[in-house]
Amino acid sequence: MATAAAASASEPEAEPAAGPKAEGEEDEVKAARTRRKVLSRAVAAATYKTMGPGWDQQEEGVSESDGDEEYAMASSAESSAGDYEWEYDEEEEKNQLEIERLEEQLSINVYDYNCHVDLIRLLRLEGELTRVRVARQKMSEIFPLTEELWLEWLHDEISMALDGLDRERVYDLFEKAVEDYICPNIWLEYGQYSVGGIGQKGGLEKVRSVFERALSSVGLHVTKGLAIWEAYREFESAIVEAARLEKVHSLFRRQLAIPLYDMEATFAEYEEWSEDPIPESVIQSYHKALQQLEKYKPYEEALLQAEAPRLAEYQAYIDFEMKVGDPARIQLIFERALVENCLVPDLWIRYSQYLDRQLKVKDLVLSVHSRAVRNCPWTVALWSRYLLAMERHGADHRVISVTFEKALNAGFIQAPDYVELWQAYLDYLRRRVDFKQDSSKELEELRSAFTRALEYLRQEVEERFNESGDPSCVIMQNWARIEARLCNNMQKARELWDSIMTRGNAKYASMWLEYYSLERAHGDTQHCRKALHRAVQCTSDYPEHVCEVLLTMERMEGTLEDWDIAVQKTETRLARVTEQRAKAAEKEAALVQQEEEKAEQRKRMRAEKKALKKKKKASGGDTRRADEEEEQGDVEEEQPSKRRRVENSSPLTGAVPHGEVDKGLSGTPAPVDVGPPSKQKEKAASLKRDMPKVPHDSSKDSITVFVSNLPYSMAEPDVKLRPLFEACGEVVEIRPIFSNRGDFRGYCYVEFKEENSALKALELDRKNVEGRPMFVSPCVDKSKNPDFKVFRYSTALEKHKLFVSGLPFSCTKEELEDICKAHGTVKDLRLVTNRAGKPKGLAYVEYENESQASQAVMKMDGMTIKENVIKVAISNPPQRKVPEKPEARRAPGGPMVPRQMYGARGKGRTQLALLPRALQRPGAAAPQAENGPAPCPAVSTSAATEAPKMTNADFAKLLLRK
Repeated sequence: MATAAAASASEPEAEPAAGPKAEGEEDEVKAARTRRKVLSRAVAAATYKTMGPGWDQQEEGVSESDGDEEYAMASSAESSAGDYEWEYDEEEEKNQLEIERLEEQLSINVYDYNCHVDLIRLLRLEGELTRVRVARQKMSEIFPLTEELWLEWLHDEISMALDGLDRERVYDLFEKAVEDYICPNIWLEYGQYSVGGIGQKGGLEKVRSVFERALSSVGLHVTKGLAIWEAYREFESAIVEAARLEKVHSLFRRQLAIPLYDMEATFAEYEEWSEDPIPESVIQSYHKALQQLEKYKPYEEALLQAEAPRLAEYQAYIDFEMKVGDPARIQLIFERALVENCLVPDLWIRYSQYLDRQLKVKDLVLSVHSRAVRNCPWTVALWSRYLLAMERHGADHRVISVTFEKALNAGFIQAPDYVELWQAYLDYLRRRVDFKQDSSKELEELRSAFTRALEYLRQEVEERFNESGDPSCVIMQNWARIEARLCNNMQKARELWDSIMTRGNAKYASMWLEYYSLERAHGDTQHCRKALHRAVQCTSDYPEHVCEVLLTMERMEGTLEDWDIAVQKTETRLARVTEQRAKAAEKEAALVQQEEEKAEQRKRMRAEKKALKKKKKASGGDTRRADEEEEQGDVEEEQPSKRRRVENSSPLTGAVPHGEVDKGLSGTPAPVDVGPPSKQKEKAASLKRDMPKVPHDSSKDSITVFVSNLPYSMAEPDVKLRPLFEACGEVVEIRPIFSNRGDFRGYCYVEFKEENSALKALELDRKNVEGRPMFVSPCVDKSKNPDFKVFRYSTALEKHKLFVSGLPFSCTKEELEDICKAHGTVKDLRLVTNRAGKPKGLAYVEYENESQASQAVMKMDGMTIKENVIKVAISNPPQRKVPEKPEARRAPGGPMVPRQMYGARGKGRTQLALLPRALQRPGAAAPQAENGPAPCPAVSTSAATEAPKMTNADFAKLLLRK
């Protein structure tokens, strides 16, 4: 029997019999080991046989013939063990080492999902039935298991079930399985397995209970619910009792009232089975269900045609069900969507929010919240909602506290997430306190929690993220409010606010005014005055506001002496601030003036060169040579820091205007090989005479791609590139672009016969050609589409992708991928290079889901690779800056402010705008709309032209005016 084989496989190996030679003992040990491995495989094979379509009510699950076959396999394996013992030894040793590594990894990080899956797979392969059961139990306690993992576990346990006690354990396992996700296949297996125990006490009621629960769970499933209904009907039909016929009638009628696929066949089957005519009410319900099915079919067909995870299709289906408003169907479609999108936090939030606000069933609501945090433990919003739901439904305080501790160990990816979690828990503790009592156990617990929260943020969070996540000290502010308003303990509140100000918040006027409001409401005038005096001296962002509040208070409540002191302090402070702002404005104006002078100087030099060019033309000189010299001279004057690039330097990328195909992207001559002047002149003259202009037909842009960043030294680029692009489709023409001297400019146009070929050619982007990454982009006329940009990668927050910096330049893609694979499944890995193909020490690593990415951040950040300490963070690139149009940088009625005034790297983040407000408001204040500034009225062109222009002297007077 297979079960006996399983039992023998799980038992420890018997000691080898003593023999005359040590070698004989060793051979027998090896044979026993080999027999155990073959038996474990026989158990797995028998398991799948037993759970096939023909299985019905067998309790043992395997026939004797199957068992004989398995023992024959074992005997055969024993007899041939000598042939395979080396192979098995090597495989077993390799697997054991991998098992030890995975167990060690899980002891460090128990939330490594892939580690759990790999460990279960290897233990099952090695026949370690007891250890694989323990591994599965540990994983199921942390993560919800997929349908495939549950079915595999259930099949193994069913094959080893020997008696009624084992059957009860399998029942308990089925109950756990159906809690994780709504899976029709698991419910079907559950119903079929319960049929096998019908001979036991209460077996018939157990079977019906399982099938009824299955119908309530997945009976409304449009595509898969039919199997559950049919299995239930077949079971009832098999019971030979006249009283059971009404039960079958009831099942038919219930099924025909629900919109399911293949309803017509079910109705025909009912007509054939029933001896009496079908009642009219049943026919009406059937036709009504058919009409409803037509409404559901578009959404079901969209799911069938789309590829997993089909989130957009499920969202549309959910919106439809929400409009219809049937709670059972809404719950079902949410559950169906979560099977494929279990790692989408927003979907869990929407589902739990619906249950919290509409159904409000305690067991259902708490179950969904629990599953949500098990699937997406890195999402703080789910934990916060879970704590609120537990409090709302009266959960025990110890249970809520345990849940909060689990949340702290979930591994959030941002420091503010911990602040949000602590706030949710502290709010819960505050609501438990009865503040009418002077002292209570709940109040002491609340204060202890506040103290622990501050300590946790200071030690754990700051050490991990290099920031507390609470720069404004929101938690301390809440604590101070509770002490002042609810506990009447202003002394403790003042101590907390002193601590808040010493943490870098004393420079903000809003913080001082918040403290002042608290003192005003629950303190006294003396402390209010003291707080405002300190605020006047410390505030650096809006000192005028603080000064105004101080003077208002003294005007209402202070004495003459208090008023004089306040006026003196505010005037002194404002005078110092005005002086600082004036100096900053002068410095900024000087920079603007310098830039204007440089612009005027460049303008004069260009005018002089143009005049010189006209003079040379009039004198009858060599026009062509003069043109070339003047063109090069203009470029050198405008960009004195740039020098002519060498042969393999990088050309600029992007599509060139179609009317200037004979010039470079920047309008400058291409670099040339340095050689004897005579040869250069001969080569340039001959090539220029023979080089025709390259025409470009803009009507063929859809079948043309623009190729750039090619080496300047590439000889015959059309010949070398043709085999590469012919793999994408038939190439009509490759048009390389040459300079006036006949040198290749590093870019070309590739025209295909079909548009699909051009789209396929875009996949060759970044392909290495002669040591450089080749750029392939759509052919777009930038004169007609000036804002067109091609950027392949996302610029938004991607929680499943990591940004790695600090890599050694010698690190290869394969080496980094091997390191990243230890923390999850790597979908894509990209090393960032410059235009010449040289690495920058940066990389982007994309994982399957957010959980793997967050675990990789915790494990890889600070890792040393080839003596380089790398930094790893969630990918959140800065917004790509759109080039500012010149007219957008021109101040109203004033000169254009150049971008270069901030330096080569732009305006720093820490720079303050110290320009006086009088300069920031050159005209009348714009009217404010309800939700923001109203759009400015259009100014007529005549009025705009009549506005006088300001000279440098006028601008300087405006800056220095007080």
